[in-house]
Amino acid sequence: MSSIRIDASKQHYTTTFLVVGYAFCSSLLAIINKYAITQFNYPGLLTALQYLTSALGVYLLGKLGFLHHDPFTLDTAKRFFPAALVFFLAIFTNTNLLRHANVDTFIVFRSLTPLLVALADTVFRHQPCPSKLTFFSLVVILAGAVGYVSTDSAFTLTAYSWAFAYLVTITTEMVYIKHMVMNLGLNTWGFVLYNNLLSLMIAPLFWFLTGENFEVFDALKSGSGSLFDPSALAAVGLSCVFGLAISFFGFAARKAVSATAFTVTGVVNKFLTVAINVLIWDKHASPFGLLCLLFTIVGGVLYQQSVTGPAPVQRDTTVDVEKNTGDYDDDGDDLEAERLLKGTLAS
Repeated sequence: MSSIRIDASKQHYTTTFLVVGYAFCSSLLAIINKYAITQFNYPGLLTALQYLTSALGVYLLGKLGFLHHDPFTLDTAKRFFPAALVFFLAIFTNTNLLRHANVDTFIVFRSLTPLLVALADTVFRHQPCPSKLTFFSLVVILAGAVGYVSTDSAFTLTAYSWAFAYLVTITTEMVYIKHMVMNLGLNTWGFVLYNNLLSLMIAPLFWFLTGENFEVFDALKSGSGSLFDPSALAAVGLSCVFGLAISFFGFAARKAVSATAFTVTGVVNKFLTVAINVLIWDKHASPFGLLCLLFTIVGGVLYQQSVTGPAPVQRDTTVDVEKNTGDYDDDGDDLEAERLLKGTLAS
């Protein structure tokens, strides 16, 4: 009997550690990435370093026997490439959104995802119309978002252009790409490896398209700028570490607790992100804007409740793309959802 109690106690503490670790990383990740892009003004290079950290981390941990990932093959890479490209665009637009807007704006637009996904599923994929509760939750999300945008004193055309670009890419990923990738049969860590490694290969193209390569070369020649600032490099390192950590804690916590418990943790994380963001600096919305932000989060909770069915049987070897692409629960939770797969940013 005593051994059973000890085993149960160990299991309890392990589960608690995983959930707390996930909550800690998830609630801080968007803020850390906002701080990193504020200090290190090279979004393309920042995300490339995050891709490198996550891909290399998965590869080395696999070599050491801490995890198992599918081998990288050219045939699978070709089939996976469209998903990786859309994923890269989602992270690229997300990073630029954080560069030009505050964390609250990011959360509001991320919370709008269910609205666009529901419309796209109904119009393009001929899915049934949303139920009354689902429709009501989408109206709450929309009302909160409209109220936030109408009172956003930091409104700029650049920031909201990136926000809408992010919405388009993440909706495309959720509606179409996840169904393509499900047929590849990759396990979770294989998915992380392919996503990060292919995104790392795509990154140089966007450096040249955006002209960021010239900014980096000029900084290297002059030996100045945030490229050599110790505080900026520390912020970049922290964002890379947290990105890899949320991959571990996110996948482990999903296996350790029920789907409902994991969803509740994700909702709590959003509230923690808002609270921490308000407390640590002035890069946040007005009181009324924060109230509208909370409305969008509540709408997301109602949406999850309206679409949640019986918990599926957990599988260890095959990626459940619906839970790990965006986000991901359908409210876009986890970019932190995006970052669970990439190992960086999302929520």
